[in-house]
Amino acid sequence: MELKPERLAQHLADTLAPAYLVYGDEPLLVEEAADAIRTAARARGFGQRQRLEVAHGFDWQRLEDALSHLSLFSDRRLVELRLPKGRPGDEGARALAGCAGRLPPDCLLLVVCGRLESAQRRSRWVRALTEAGVAVPVWPVTPARLPAWVGERLRAAGLQAEPAVAALIAERAEGNLLAAVQEIEKLRLLFPEGRLDITAARAAVTDSARFDPFELVDSALAGDAARTLRILHGLRAEGVEPVLVNWALARELRLLTGLARVRARGGDLADAMRRARLFRERQARVRRALDRLPDRAWGRLLGRCARIDRIVKGVESGQPWNELLQLALAVAGHPWPRARRRRA
Repeated sequence: MELKPERLAQHLADTLAPAYLVYGDEPLLVEEAADAIRTAARARGFGQRQRLEVAHGFDWQRLEDALSHLSLFSDRRLVELRLPKGRPGDEGARALAGCAGRLPPDCLLLVVCGRLESAQRRSRWVRALTEAGVAVPVWPVTPARLPAWVGERLRAAGLQAEPAVAALIAERAEGNLLAAVQEIEKLRLLFPEGRLDITAARAAVTDSARFDPFELVDSALAGDAARTLRILHGLRAEGVEPVLVNWALARELRLLTGLARVRARGGDLADAMRRARLFRERQARVRRALDRLPDRAWGRLLGRCARIDRIVKGVESGQPWNELLQLALAVAGHPWPRARRRRA
C-alpha cells in the first residue's frame, strides 16, 4: 500500500510491514521517515541492521545474500538498501521484485531512494515493494504550505509561537527545511518556557536562505516581484557571478520568445509546450507569464540579455546587477521605471 508521511507514525505504532520503500527529493523528510521505520523496527526486536549502498557495478547478489543469511547477533534483522539515483537498472529491478515476493519472516527490507518519476513509480520493482509492504512517497513542501509546516514543527517542539513566527522562519529558510528545523531547535533552546513572540523570534532567527538562478527565474515567471528582488539580492550577496544569472534568464526567455511567436502565428501553444517537454505545472506557469506581456515583448527582453552579456564582458558600459534587476522585474510584469531622456 501507499502511505503519506504524516500517517507513518500511526501506522508504525499499530504494525510493521515486511518491506518499506521511502522515496522523494526532500532529503530531510526522507531521512526522518526512514529513521522512524528503523526506530520502530528496533523496538520490535530487529536488533541488527545491514546497510547496502547501490553504486556503479553493484553486485545485486549481495541483497539476496543479506536477506537469506542467518544473523549471528539477533533473531531479526533490518536490511537497508540505498538507491541514490533511484534507478536500479534491469538486473536490480529483477532482484528487487524477486526479493519483495519472498521476504523471510525474520527480515525487514527498507529501500530508500531519491525522487521517482511517474514511469519509475509504475515499474515492476516499485509495484512489487508496494504490494509486499508500504511505499512512502515524500513530496516537497510547497512555499504556500511551508508556514503551516513550520507551525506544526514549532508546536511539536513545545513552542507556543505567534503565527507570524512561523511565517518569519518560512521566509528566512526559503524552502530549506533543514535550516528551518535547525532554527526551531535553536528557538527551543533559547526559550525553554515555550512562549515566543515575533520580536524575540526576529532577533534570534538568522537568514538561512540559499538561492540559485533558477529560483530567480521561477519567481519572476510567477510574477512575484518582492521575492524576485530578494532572490536577486541574495544571489549578489552570495557572490554568484552575474553571467550565470543572465544565462538562466536568457535560457528561459528563449523558450518564452519561441512560444510567443507560435501563439502570434495562431499556432498550437499546447503542442509547442509539449514538444518543449514542459511539465503540466510548468505549462500553467508559462501560460500565465505569456499572458502578462504582449508577444513581441519577449523578444525585446531576450535582446536585453545580449546587452547584459556585453556589459559583463566589458564591451559595453553599465552595471550588470542593475540591468539584471530591471530585466527580472520586467519578466515578473513589474518593469522598473526608466529615466526619460531630455530633448535637445
